[in-house]
Amino acid sequence: MIIPIIAVISGLILLIWSANRFIDGASATARHFGMAPLLIGMVVIGFGTSAPEMVVSAMSAAQGNPGIAVGNAYGSNIANIALILGLTALISPIPFNSGILRKELPVLTLVTALAAWQIWDDEVSRLNAIVLITVFGGLMFWSIREGRRAGSGDALTKDVSQELKTRQCTLRQALTRLVTGLVLLVVSSRLLVYGAVEIAQNFGVSDLVIGLTVVAVGTSLPELASSIIAVRKGQHDLALGNVIGSNLFNTLAVVGIAGLIQPIAVGPEVLSRDFLVMGLLTLSLFAIGYNCKRPGRVNRVEGALLVMVFTGYMAYLVNAAF
Repeated sequence: MIIPIIAVISGLILLIWSANRFIDGASATARHFGMAPLLIGMVVIGFGTSAPEMVVSAMSAAQGNPGIAVGNAYGSNIANIALILGLTALISPIPFNSGILRKELPVLTLVTALAAWQIWDDEVSRLNAIVLITVFGGLMFWSIREGRRAGSGDALTKDVSQELKTRQCTLRQALTRLVTGLVLLVVSSRLLVYGAVEIAQNFGVSDLVIGLTVVAVGTSLPELASSIIAVRKGQHDLALGNVIGSNLFNTLAVVGIAGLIQPIAVGPEVLSRDFLVMGLLTLSLFAIGYNCKRPGRVNRVEGALLVMVFTGYMAYLVNAAF
């Protein structure tokens, strides 16, 4: 039992480190090849912050642990909104300044509805996965087009440009970080999945619960760190973009990739419990962003409420598991 616990802890630590290494290397490499700052923020950093979820879910599906794959994706979405956005709002209220992010909020709501419809029959089939990947590709094309239209005046563009200045390095250093981060992402993900499965079997807890709790929170830690750092620098739109972008990646790409590897059986409790929480949190974020009485922002009271929801949800899962 000691070895699986060590595997989970070391896997999480290595996962966080390698994800940051991968993001730094990928964004610096893209900058060297002339990619626009906003596209780096939306595409490169977006992929990077969701890389832990992608690798962990893909390996879980390949190894026959679909509960971890699904729990990791949907649990990370819950953690992103309730825990990460809640904690960052407690540090500093987060305004919705970027027009791009305000456009992506309705898209996130529609994508969440699509995912709910797909798992209504308790399965993510390969056809479902192909639909998710196709929608993801279309969304990326739309986001890139909107980003080019917005130009350098958008608030998110300014935040990303400011952040990229702190990540400058030579092309050789950037490529080294990129490759090292990618290799260690795979190694750390294998460690994490192995330890999580062993712990679940020893305690008689389902793979789904382990995926929703330990694995989901662990793979969301890069987003938590980057969001807190962003708001402390005053880069509020970058922090909000991390959350919205990560949830889109998780719902579409992470579940889609796992479903392509192997069709995923989804228990009825996922839709009635976990997806319900995720859907309500997404709707609350949409309501906050489109408040008619004032400019949209997540204030400290709303941040505290989000953290309380996350704490209550985790407590319910643990209590139900034992």
